[in-house]
Amino acid sequence: MLTESHRPSPARPWPELISELQALGLRYLDPDGPGLSRIGGAGPSDHKALTIAGHTVMVPIFTHASGKSPYAARVSRSGAGATLLFHGEAIADIAFPKKPRFYERETAGGVPYWKIATLHGNDVLATTVLQTCVRYGRRETSCQFCAIGQSLAAKTTVPEKTPEMLAEVARAAVELDAVRHLVMTTGTPKSNDRGARVLSECARAVRKAVDLPIQAQCEPPADFAWFRRMRDAGVDTLGMHLEAVTESVRRKIMPGKAEVGIGAYFDAFEAAVSVFGRGQVSSYVLAGLGDTREAILDTAAMLVRIGVYPFVVPFVPIHGTPLEHHPTPSPAFMESVLGELSRIVARGGLSSQSMKAGCGRCGACSSLRSREALHA
Repeated sequence: MLTESHRPSPARPWPELISELQALGLRYLDPDGPGLSRIGGAGPSDHKALTIAGHTVMVPIFTHASGKSPYAARVSRSGAGATLLFHGEAIADIAFPKKPRFYERETAGGVPYWKIATLHGNDVLATTVLQTCVRYGRRETSCQFCAIGQSLAAKTTVPEKTPEMLAEVARAAVELDAVRHLVMTTGTPKSNDRGARVLSECARAVRKAVDLPIQAQCEPPADFAWFRRMRDAGVDTLGMHLEAVTESVRRKIMPGKAEVGIGAYFDAFEAAVSVFGRGQVSSYVLAGLGDTREAILDTAAMLVRIGVYPFVVPFVPIHGTPLEHHPTPSPAFMESVLGELSRIVARGGLSSQSMKAGCGRCGACSSLRSREALHA
């Protein structure tokens, strides 16, 4: 156990340390050791979950940048925890979420539960309902950062999770591992509902099986009536992710998704907030793709004004994608964005903890949540 002198000084508080870890990554000599890690696929990938100062965060360990990081983890002999090192000096104790017990089960058809849904952070069940996307794999349409097909190619998941599968796994995750909320995302199908239909079907099945708050994530459906249908099916919060906030960056990084312009997203945000309520709609923004600090903060302020929680996270390049060598945003850039963003969110009366479910409530992919307490 470290003494208080090893803790970050007031000049380097925990949120800043978390930002540095997420921007620079962590050298971890035994990625198959204690805790949970993910390579490829949708969601936070090439990361390992660790707990520091009471915050469970996702930290890159498989990226090119992490191999050069000044941060490293020295695992204890017992494997129960580790010491965080900065240039070889111990600065903090860290721990790892345990492998969940529901991972040991499988369906009657022999599909392991962990291929259907996984644990994110320390209490979030997450799944990609459709592991295929109408845009993936074609350079002229695909999102350049996306690795949705990698886990399918590696046979660590199944192409489509049925409502019955998800209900079964969700019930077990709640009973065995005290999971508190569920995040369901999806690859975009060819239909104009853009995934809202299959997410609604899955949400309805899960809510019949277990009382578990749910966030659904998809692109804006062509018919906004889907928002009410999703809510009626049991979806508590909705995520519609801009990823990048300027049209030029979106056209370069996600040419297919950019066909739905930012203006159309804001129309969808307003319609969704009218159904789910202020603070129950969110949007993921990946800082470091080319948007300026000012563009990110201006867009975030617009989102907050209409009641959308702007979940800004540092971009993490994933192996095997066109952007695998794209630089990560610097810690200084993330500090300049997230410090002001936390004030914007607070002034707008939003908070991660007021969200019923979702990535913003989990907060593990950003230091934004840890900063909110500074403005409470």
